[in-house]
Parts: sequence; structure tokens; C-alpha cells
Amino acid sequence: MDAEKLRDLSQPMDVALLDATVAAFYGTGSKEQRLPFLDYFGSPVIKKQRTAADHILRDLQTNPDMWLQVVHILSSTQSLNTKFFALQVLEGVIKYRWNALPVEQRDGMKNYISEVIVKLSSDEISFRRERLYVNKLNIILVQILKHEWPARWRSFIPDLVAAAKTSETICENCMAILKLLSEEVFDFSRGEMTQQKIKELKQSLNRAELIRATLATLHAFLSWIPLGYIFESPLLERLLNFFHVPAYRNLTLQCLTEVAALSFGDFYNAEYVKMYAIFMVQLQNILPSNTNFVEAYANGTSEEQAHIRVLESSQENINLLLVGLEYLINISYVDDTEVFKVCLDYWNSLVLELFEAHHNLDTPAGNMMPMLSGMVEGLGSQLMQRRQLYAAPMSKLRQLMICRMAKPEEVLIVEDENGNIVRETMKDNDVLVQYKIMRETLIYLANLDHEDTEKQMLRKLSKQLNGEDWTWNNLNTLCWAIGSISGSMGEEQENRFLVMVIRDLLNLCEVTKGKDNKAVIASNIMYVVGQYPRFLRAHWKFLKTVVNKLFEFMHETHPGVQDMACDTFLKIVQKCKRKFVLVQVGENEPFVSELLTTLPATIADLEPHQIHSFYESVGNMIQAEPDPDKRTEYLRRLMELPNQKWAEIIGQAHQNVDFLKDPDVIRAVLNILQTNTCVASSLGTYFLTQITLIFLDMLNVYRMYSELISTSIAQGGPYASRTSIVKLLRSVKRETLKLIETFLDKAEDQPHIGKQFVPPMMDPVLGDYARNLPDARESEVLSLFATIINKYKGAMLEDVPKIFEAVFQCTLEMITKNFEDYPEHRLKFFSLLRAIATHCFPALIRLSSEQLKLVMDSIIWAFRHTERNIAETGLNLLLEMLKNFQSSEFCNQFFRTYFLTIEQEIFAVLTDTFHKPGFKLHVLVLQHLFCLVESGRLTEPLWDVATVPYPYPNNGMFIQEYTIKLLSTSFPNMTAAEVTQFVKGLFESRADLPLFKNHIRDFLVQSKEFSAQDNKDLYAEEAAAQRERERQRMLSIPGLIAPNEIQDEMVDS
Repeated sequence: MDAEKLRDLSQPMDVALLDATVAAFYGTGSKEQRLPFLDYFGSPVIKKQRTAADHILRDLQTNPDMWLQVVHILSSTQSLNTKFFALQVLEGVIKYRWNALPVEQRDGMKNYISEVIVKLSSDEISFRRERLYVNKLNIILVQILKHEWPARWRSFIPDLVAAAKTSETICENCMAILKLLSEEVFDFSRGEMTQQKIKELKQSLNRAELIRATLATLHAFLSWIPLGYIFESPLLERLLNFFHVPAYRNLTLQCLTEVAALSFGDFYNAEYVKMYAIFMVQLQNILPSNTNFVEAYANGTSEEQAHIRVLESSQENINLLLVGLEYLINISYVDDTEVFKVCLDYWNSLVLELFEAHHNLDTPAGNMMPMLSGMVEGLGSQLMQRRQLYAAPMSKLRQLMICRMAKPEEVLIVEDENGNIVRETMKDNDVLVQYKIMRETLIYLANLDHEDTEKQMLRKLSKQLNGEDWTWNNLNTLCWAIGSISGSMGEEQENRFLVMVIRDLLNLCEVTKGKDNKAVIASNIMYVVGQYPRFLRAHWKFLKTVVNKLFEFMHETHPGVQDMACDTFLKIVQKCKRKFVLVQVGENEPFVSELLTTLPATIADLEPHQIHSFYESVGNMIQAEPDPDKRTEYLRRLMELPNQKWAEIIGQAHQNVDFLKDPDVIRAVLNILQTNTCVASSLGTYFLTQITLIFLDMLNVYRMYSELISTSIAQGGPYASRTSIVKLLRSVKRETLKLIETFLDKAEDQPHIGKQFVPPMMDPVLGDYARNLPDARESEVLSLFATIINKYKGAMLEDVPKIFEAVFQCTLEMITKNFEDYPEHRLKFFSLLRAIATHCFPALIRLSSEQLKLVMDSIIWAFRHTERNIAETGLNLLLEMLKNFQSSEFCNQFFRTYFLTIEQEIFAVLTDTFHKPGFKLHVLVLQHLFCLVESGRLTEPLWDVATVPYPYPNNGMFIQEYTIKLLSTSFPNMTAAEVTQFVKGLFESRADLPLFKNHIRDFLVQSKEFSAQDNKDLYAEEAAAQRERERQRMLSIPGLIAPNEIQDEMVDS
């Protein structure tokens, strides 16, 4: 039983036995080392060894007294793994309990770690041999410093400097410690700082190593040290001297870039200009203009980025600035994605700065007071000179952006690695991000000079047409660039530009031979026309030509062309739908009528999913028809084919019901329902005549297919639900529910529609759900009835008990066994509960106390869930319940039963780090509870009078004390004073939500649970507000948000 000694920490630990235990866990060490360990566990089997060792080591790690053995272990062991285990124990104490330790223990540990570091790093041999150990000790020292320095260890920096003078190896390690300290304390979030790793362990230290370590440390310091140390010392001069030495060039450049990014006002402009001038001279010596710029990648970043205006101050500086921009444009052509990203970030920031100067001057000019007009004219003159200065580089930049434009998301046709034109199978997120930045940059460039933008694009297009510059890539990038600047030009200029572009592209499609070539041209035509709805609305003949061209492309079987044609058709119809239902000049009938006549031929070559999209597009056209009789007639003609097929299937089923079991018939039924759903989504209320036609037959098919599924699962067990026939039958059930939900959701709020459709569904849909086996229940039933309740609100009050009876108990049994099974049912169940709580709350009050407890338990279970959507739905539902019960006659009864439980559960998820996305809602629940308890609305005590002898003066005092006890128990590492101060702060700030929220944020970080984690979810609300401000800014800039992305209905009359 030797290993049992390790658990006894009242005497010095048997380090040899600990070594053997650690060795067994890692599967290392000699047989002799592991023998004592094996004697205890009685089995040489490695798996058992490791499991047993794991239990011992975990117990030791969690023992609060284990850290007192650390010095003894480090002094006695030779095993690196054992040393790391001991340091891991120590690190936990430093992070969470350091400030609670007695002063003499803190000082003892601090001095011991410092002495070991100095001892190991003073001798080069031991320093190289123990490098991993020293690195870990350095990290431990920095963790201590975060608590001790500067208040309790003022002499740390002087001590470190003094030690660094004693030997080169100590000096190098001191640099490493300072670098770590800088990253941890001053610049913790900057992940790129940690890329400077220690060079190979066996390489002997030389002067170059020391200088590189120094430069890496300087790089970490430059972002925060006082500016005087940079600009009023020989530092920049020394740095520039290192730039021409290849061994130090990259690190030096990183340091210079850091300096260039600093904000220092006008005070150090002269020093900055001098630095830039010397740098550019050196760069021209190292990289003449005819150099291969791929090799110059690292040197081509944004030296002039932050302080470019300073360089516009004299002609000599301007010349250097233009040379620098020329370098960067040349580097931007290098065929390397990473190089281009670096350059693109710079161009985006420069062009934005140039654009905003002009945009800000133009925007408020109309509101200026007369006395300021002279000042504005003077400023305008300066801006024009500045625009002139950058005209040539910006023109070259436009050419660059057009040549290298990234692929937009809408384009589905791509060239594969073998040079074949194929349909895109997977979106490349990196390309989409790059497109977004390039599009934004090109919009700014277009707004700075529309004429130059138009001229360059038309010139490149003419070269495509005459074959001089024809390649797939050249045409693609040009058309992607043309599409991306939609909305940036004035309407007259855009009309002139688009007439030429669309005419040339249509001509190119006619004259070019080859299937692949035509597919590329087709995809580009479709992309461009889809981006310019304003132009198409203003030019009916172009719109009709384009739509007819899309119909041609719908017969083109090249992969991706038909999909893109259907997508583009839908996009155009949504923005121009009124045009298709009017009789245009020179036409005999509206376009929609003509289209319906030729519809069978138009969709003949399309796949089912493409036909559904086509039907949705035509539905959008019909929805724009103001005459009800015409609208009904158009809908009848549109649905003629699917209705004919439906009538045929139902007729056959009446003669022989087994006909419906044929897989091909099931697929046909599914296809018809999907077509109906797409039309319902675009027509809304106007779909009533069509759904009335098929509704009752549809419910009968639903009932029959449901019985077939139940029989299959009852006979075949759980695996039957995975067979292809059962999956197909369930698809029909789901599509039926989706169709009804889509129609009711899109239909206008007309009570007669609800009365017509809800009662017939009660047994075929709700009753079927209750009767079915769990694996055969469709989650869409829950979302359908949530939609119905959200739509018809209080009118559904009488039906809620039936809904509750059918779905509540049986669904809870499915979803509360674990957090994984039936994920769809979880979210939809809580959405249904929320709809009931919001619109039919009286139905919840009528529940028995046992049923209400089930509801509350399910809500708590929901917000404990780690799936974000489920947790958020549960929290929103809880808020609805709290508000409704607060204003009801059962307020005291409800909160006496559930107040403490809710508070405890909310604090549990608020502080456990797994539920950070719910932070905003956690705060709102707590604020509601604390405001309620102080409002006087609760007239009965929240404490149990029978068990609490001390009568509190009011509920507020009781909840304060309860909360302090609750948090003190949960956070033993925090002092009683800290917890009390936090709880008092909660009550004091309860009426001010931003203050209340910040108070909780500070507590979470202070509690250490959140301090070392990514806490962006705690600031999600502020981030959303920032995104909305950014969207408003973008809306003010012509073209920055593409016209087809603006959700507002565009006037197209």
C-alpha cells in the first residue's frame, strides 16, 4: 500500500513514489521506477496503471495543502514531468488563492522561484539543458508578478536589470521574462506577439541570438512605453541601422511598423518623417523597383499607414510617399493570398480615410451657416488638391481591384483545379470575407471618381469583346467588380453605364463558341443583372430581354447555370414584381400572363428544387396584381400542373388506398406539397383559394402516412425510423405541416382563416402527435401551433388545454432524459410554451400546482441547456412568466414558491462560463427579481416562517442576506467583504440597467471564473449596437449596401 502514502500530506512527500506515479500516468520511466506503484495496484496492465495514477494525481491536485510540498518536490526530483506536475499545482494556487496566503508564504515562494531561475540560467549548459523547465518557471514568476508587482515588489525591475548584467544567458532569460510580462500585463490580447519562439535548444548562444531576443522584447514594449523613449532617444536611429542586416530585418520591420501605428498627435511629426524617409531610401537600396516582389513580401506592409497626412507636408516627402504607394501596388499584384490580404487591409484603410474627408465635407454643407461658407470653400480647395495628389495611385488601385476582384457568394459557377467549369460545391469563407473588403474598397474608389471607374471597366470589357484580353478569369473579375459597385453611381450615369455593359455581355454570349465559355458568360450576365434592380425597373425592354435570357439559361444543362438562372430570376422578380403584372407599352397582355401560357415549356428541363424556386418567383409576380379576380385566375393557371397531378393521385387513392404507398407516388405528393409551400410563402393571404382546394385531402393523406410510420416503427423498432420509406413518409408529413404553417404565418390576421383551418387539424395533427411513438412525432407540430398562437393570440385561449394535453407531458418525457436526443423538439417545444405564456397566460394560471411545477422545471431545464437557441428561448419564456405573474392575483403565491429557486439557478448559469451568450437575459431576469423584491409588490415573506426564527424587516433584507450566503458558498476564493459589496451594489444599481450590467461583469471577472476566457459574449449587446451604428453609416454611403440587400420594399411603379 505504498502509494497510499502520497495522500498523507502531513509529512514530506515520498518524491520517488510520486515520480513512479507520474511515470505510470505518462507511460514513461524504467520498470524499476514503476515497481512500487505496480505493487500497490496489483496489475501490470498499462491501462489500469494509467487510470489509477490519474485518480491519485487528480486527488493531489485538488488537495488545498498539496502546494506546500512543491518546494520539496522541485528540490528532490529529477523527472521533468514531476516538476511540471508540481508547477501546475502551484500555478492553480497563484491564480486563485495567492492573495489569501500569509505574507511569509508568498515571499518564500517568490524568492524560491527567483533563485531557481537565476541558478539555472546563470550557467549556459544548464540553461540549454533545462530550457523547458526554465520557460515554465518564467511563466510562474510572471503569474506571481501579476499579483505582486509593482505594489508589493517595487524592486523587481531594478533586480532584473542588475541580474541581466551578470551573464549573457541570464540577460537573455531576463528579456524572455520581460517579454512575457509585457504580453500578459500590457497587451494580453495580442496573439501574434507569442510567435517569436525560442530558437533550437542545441544552438549555442551568440550575439545575433541576443539581439534578436532584444528586438522581440522591444516589439512587445513599443505599444505602451512612453513616446519620449522612442522619439527622444537614439532608438529609431539604432533600429534603422539594423534594417539593412538580413538577420534582423524582419524583427526590425515589425518594430518600425509598431512605431508607425502609434498615435502621437503632431508633436513628433518631424521625427516620423525622418524615420520614413530613411526607411524608404534603405528599402530602395535593398529592393530596387525591378525586384521580384514575392521575396519582398514581409517588407511591403503598411509603414505609411497611420500617419500618411504627415508625409503630404512637402514636395520631397510627397515624392517618397508616392514611391511607397507604387511599391505597395506592385506588391499587391503578387500571386499570394496572404501577401494580398496584408496589402488589401492597408488599401481599405487609406481609401476609407480619403473618402470620408470628402464625404464629411459634402454631407453637412447644406446646413452650414453663411459665415462658415468661406472656411468650407477653403477646406474644399485643400481636399481637391489632396484628391489630385492621389489621383494617379488611386487610378492604378482601381485597376488592381478590378483585376483581382474576389468571387461573390451569388456566383455558383467556378473553375476547378483541372481547368474545368463546374458548379461550386462548398463556399470558401476566406474568399467571401475578401470579397466584402474588396467590394467596400471599390465602392469608396468609385465614389472618389465615378468617371475613371466607368472608363476602366468599359475599356476592359471592350478588350473581352474583341478577344484581346479574353480569359475566363479576366471576364469573371471584371463582372464581379461591375456588380459590386451597384448603387454607387447616380441614376443617369448608372443607366448609361449598364446599357453598354449588358449590351456587350449579351453580344459576347452570342459570338462566343464553346459550352464552358458560354457557361462562364452566362454566370456573369446573371450576376451583373441581379445586382442592378433599379436599372431594370426603369428599362422594361432590358428587363424583359434579361428575363427571357434567364429562361434560355434554364434549358442549359451545364452544372450550376440553371440554379443561378432560377436564383437570379427570383431576385429580380422580388425587386421588380409590379412590372410583370402591368400591360407595358407595345404589349397585348401583362408579362405574367404570357409566362403562364408557356410555363410547361419553360420549366421542362428544371430539377424539382429549381421548379419550386420558379413557382415562388411567379407567386411574387401574382402577389403584386391589385385586381382580386385576375389574381385568382393567375393563381389557378400557375397551379394547374400540380393540381392536375394531385387530383389524379387522390382519385386513384379513392379506388385503391394502397396506391399511396408506392414510393414514386409518395415522392410526387412531396413534390406537389413543396411547390404549394413555395407559392404560399410569396402569396400569403392570396393563397387561400388554393389551400382550401387541397386542405382536407391533405389531412387525410397525413393521417394515413402517420399510421404507416407508426406501424413500421412498432414492428421494426428504432431502426425502422431510418429506412428510406419511413424517411420519405415523414418528409410528406413535415411538408404538410410546413405548408399549413407558412400559409397561416404569411396570411394577414383574419380570424375566419384561423377558425376555418385550426379545428379540422386537432385530431389528425395534435391527436396523432399524442398517440404516436416518440420516434414518430414530428417537431413541426410544435412550431405549427406556436405560429397559430402567435398569430391568433387570445382567440386560441380555449384551445390551449387541448394543445397542452396533447403535447406537454409526452414531449417533456422525450427531451428531459439528456441534453442530446430530439434537438428539434427541444427548441420548438419551448417556443410553443413561450407563445402560450405571452398570448394565452390565463390558460397557465388554470393549471394545477403539479402542472405548473412541471412548466417551471422545464423552463429551468431549458436555460441550463448549453445549446444557445434553447437556453435563450427558455430565458425569454421565464421573463414572460415573471412579468405576467407579477401583475396577476397569484403574484405572492408564485414568487413564494419559485423566487429563490429562480435566483439560485440564474446565478448558477451566469457564473459557470458555459452560458455566456445568455448574459444579457440573465441580467434582465436578476434585475426583474431585485426590482420586484424592493417594489413592495410582494406582501408576504419569501422566507419559510416555520424554519427561519429571525423575522426579517422586509423581503429585500432577506434576499440580500440569502444572496450573500449563496455567492459566498459558490466562490470560496472571494472574501466576505467582496461578496457583500457586490450584492449591495446589485440592489443599489437595480434601476439603472447599464450600471447593473457593468457591476455584474466586474464581479464575473473578479471571481476569476471568467478572467482567463474569451468574454465577448458579455458585451454582445454593445456589439450589436455598434453593428447597427455601422449599418447606418454604410446606408449613408451610395452603394456600400447593395440595392438587393436593402430589405425595404423598392418602389417599382
